[in-house]
Amino acid sequence: MSNSRLFSIDPSLDLVLTRETTVSAVKVWRAWTEPQLLKQWFCPRPYRTTECRIDLRPGGGFYTQMESPTGEPVGGGESCYLEVVPHKRLVWTSAMTSGYRPRLVENEGELVFTAIIDIWEQSGKTIYRVTLVHADPESKLRHEAMGFDQGWGTAFDQLVDLMSSLPD
Repeated sequence: MSNSRLFSIDPSLDLVLTRETTVSAVKVWRAWTEPQLLKQWFCPRPYRTTECRIDLRPGGGFYTQMESPTGEPVGGGESCYLEVVPHKRLVWTSAMTSGYRPRLVENEGELVFTAIIDIWEQSGKTIYRVTLVHADPESKLRHEAMGFDQGWGTAFDQLVDLMSSLPD
């Protein structure tokens, strides 16, 4: 893995989800980097991602807006890409906006985290690993209690369904 020696998972601070699929790493990458695709899978149905903007470069912005089934805004916001390695790794943080500008946390209890999305091929499968890095154990536990495993797992299943239906 690129830069794996620069980061070590800390179970008291980090959440990890690993899945494998027959969908190619190229297609998984496309699902993460093409706004019209990302909007179709990024949050568990019946919730929806209604907006997505991607400036795919270190320092570029990553923006999503999500809605509940009744149309109320429920999450998303602006983040900043820290690392972009095509078809292998995306790293972004909700602690900053584009241009590496620190972001003010507007709502008490809002989760601030860094997401590391690793994608690699191994033995004819694509391995997909999401690592969410938190500043303190309380944030990690709150994110876990919000349904990290189920939510991110369901979103990945939706990504696989979508990308399996598209031509190579």
